[in-house]
Amino acid sequence: RSFASQTDGESRLVRVLQEKFPRASAIKVVDISGGCGAMYEIHIESEEFREKRTVQQHQMVNQALSEEIKHMHGLRIFTSAPK
Repeated sequence: RSFASQTDGESRLVRVLQEKFPRASAIKVVDISGGCGAMYEIHIESEEFREKRTVQQHQMVNQALSEEIKHMHGLRIFTSAPK
């Protein structure tokens, strides 16, 4: 899907994540609720995750999105450090 067709919710989450993870080499946010903003899938590749366990990486993302998460039903998070 092209960047131009991102939903408002996707764009907002990408902006928040770019602020919280300035060293991220890749950020992808997909609304998997059919566009209503209830559930998102997030993929982040960032140097900030190096040497951290998966659960710690996910906690960092949850903390970064703490305000936004209050309005969601679900969130799938995939994190990694650049190879």
